[in-house]
Amino acid sequence: MPNCIKIILTFAFLSLIANVKSDAKKESKKEKEKRLKAEALLRAQQEEAERLERERLYQEHLEKLEAKYQGERESELAELNSLEQKFLSAQQWKINYREQAKWEHYLSCDGTPDPTVPQEINTFMSLWRDDQDEDIQLVMEKEEVVLNLIEKLEFLLLEASPEEITDKQRDQYQEVILQLQDLLHQKYNDATQNLLKIASMYEDSETGNMHTVLKDENITFCIWVNLKKKARFKSHMFQEAGHGFELPKALALSSVAVRVLHTRYDHVSPLWVQCQGLPRQEASYSLELAEHPEDTGQGPGEEEEEGREEPSTPAAEETGSNGRKESAASLKENSNNTADTKETKEETEKNSDILDVPSQEEDALLQEEPGGREEAPKAVDLQQLVPVGGVFHISALQLPPQAQDVGDWSMVELLDAGLEVYPYSPGEAEDGTQEAVQITLRLPDNVIYFQAPVVARWDPAGQQWRTDGISNITYEAEEKSITFSMGAFYTVALLQDAHLNLPYQAWELHPAGVDEGLFTVTAVFATIQIQIKDNQCMLSSVVVEEEEVLSHITGKWMSPFALRAALKRAGVNIFPAGYSSKYIPVPRKAREHLTAGSAKDSDWSLFMFDGEKVQNLKLTETSEAFSEELEEESEFHSTLYHMLKASASSEAMDKVERAGFLFVDSVYQLLLATRVLAYS
Repeated sequence: MPNCIKIILTFAFLSLIANVKSDAKKESKKEKEKRLKAEALLRAQQEEAERLERERLYQEHLEKLEAKYQGERESELAELNSLEQKFLSAQQWKINYREQAKWEHYLSCDGTPDPTVPQEINTFMSLWRDDQDEDIQLVMEKEEVVLNLIEKLEFLLLEASPEEITDKQRDQYQEVILQLQDLLHQKYNDATQNLLKIASMYEDSETGNMHTVLKDENITFCIWVNLKKKARFKSHMFQEAGHGFELPKALALSSVAVRVLHTRYDHVSPLWVQCQGLPRQEASYSLELAEHPEDTGQGPGEEEEEGREEPSTPAAEETGSNGRKESAASLKENSNNTADTKETKEETEKNSDILDVPSQEEDALLQEEPGGREEAPKAVDLQQLVPVGGVFHISALQLPPQAQDVGDWSMVELLDAGLEVYPYSPGEAEDGTQEAVQITLRLPDNVIYFQAPVVARWDPAGQQWRTDGISNITYEAEEKSITFSMGAFYTVALLQDAHLNLPYQAWELHPAGVDEGLFTVTAVFATIQIQIKDNQCMLSSVVVEEEEVLSHITGKWMSPFALRAALKRAGVNIFPAGYSSKYIPVPRKAREHLTAGSAKDSDWSLFMFDGEKVQNLKLTETSEAFSEELEEESEFHSTLYHMLKASASSEAMDKVERAGFLFVDSVYQLLLATRVLAYS
């Protein structure tokens, strides 16, 4: 066979072998892929079977827990009812205490009325109303009595159970509160009128005008009387108070008096705002007492919109003291509808880590009224912004005829009009802009403003705080002063975000002795420590930026309700309202705490309550996703108390069972007011 043929046959044979090997290799790869797919499918089936088995076992576990829970539910609820007897004992103790205090007041015969007795309080108000010769000092002395009467009624409404006072009595007490508020302000108006009649007797030797400042712990009364009517004296600073003003030229040449009456209480806002937590029930009859003269001040263009009379209307016109011609029934309706009104607005999105200073013009917490976005004035959302530091009644008043010396006689023309506002309408300045009144206010020393406050004016027609009519605001935090311009004279307040200290960064409640405890709340801007003993609480400290503040209310024992009111007046609002969940959504947590001192960072638990039962969740606050998977060896319970009891030590439960009912009630009141389980 020729060599060439051998070579050809060799290559052909080798090619055939290569093809056979290639086909075998391909076949092997297919079989491998098939085998891998089969293995993957088998593994997936096994995993699915294992998952289904785990779910079946977990479901069986849940069914067993549910069955056990249903079997123990009745006994747990029965035990809870027995524990609640401590609250009933505390309530009965309070009733007995109030009855004893009422009897002791009756025996004291100190001349002050019992505000819960209509005959006594009506006689008190009637006699004071008829007294026309009081001056400012006498009103300031009487004011302390009136504020105490109001406080007694407020605390009674907050503390008393439905079994103790009837709905009719609640209506009556709230009506009395409104009447006392109105009468007190009217008395300041009357005393102001008496002072203005003799203003020329106290003229300043340097300027020829009259000015004075009177103050105590409740009010600061500043008045300036333009006797000489000289343009160079258009501004004045009340040095003793830190308040001041600058008038347009037209007013500087007029017979006008300027009054700045700062009340450290708020008798202007609706009653439910003044004391949140107060039952929103009011009587059905109207109040017709003297109006605040300054509240008739109009901004440009308001007279036609609201159909109101000229600002020269006498101050003693028959409307409510805040310009509120409101009945207690309307208060009830308005306050009950507050939450419903909120639902119609676009919800405010709030990030607790970003707390910017609110813009006066573009604040998202203000409500636009219907009727146009561009020119509609803004009303303050009182669920979000609350007045802090009291109310500043800024008035331009008509100067009455002054006494004239005629020989040995001093003669004065008497007018029956009473205190009148000055009929001022803002004109235009030389540069074409509208003239404005510039006001400087010294912020109260016993109040904390964590952010630049929002300046708002009271609108008596709409019964709301508004931000229109206020401009050119300058806030000096270190000097504790704020300057702004107004188109007219208004009653103003400084507002602060009610939720700026929420959510809490941390909280602790640990024992400090027999029926004693220390409640610590670390809020966004402050750390608050409250000592609890029996039925009273004491503010131990408020620390802001490593500095203790509010020394005027620390170290004083008071009831939980009184402490809450004192802290809110001081600007430290750590008391969420029923609608606060719209602003501050947060998780819930709890941990056993037996001894004094701070808790450790570890061993915290996360619980969930669905309205029927409590369960201990496996996830933590740092978990990436929410899961309802139960913590191992956890069970269902009908209350958080029984959930904690299941894992608590015998020592802890012994302390709980031996705690006195007054101490338990005080702790309950503080926890209920702060809602730390929900807002931490």
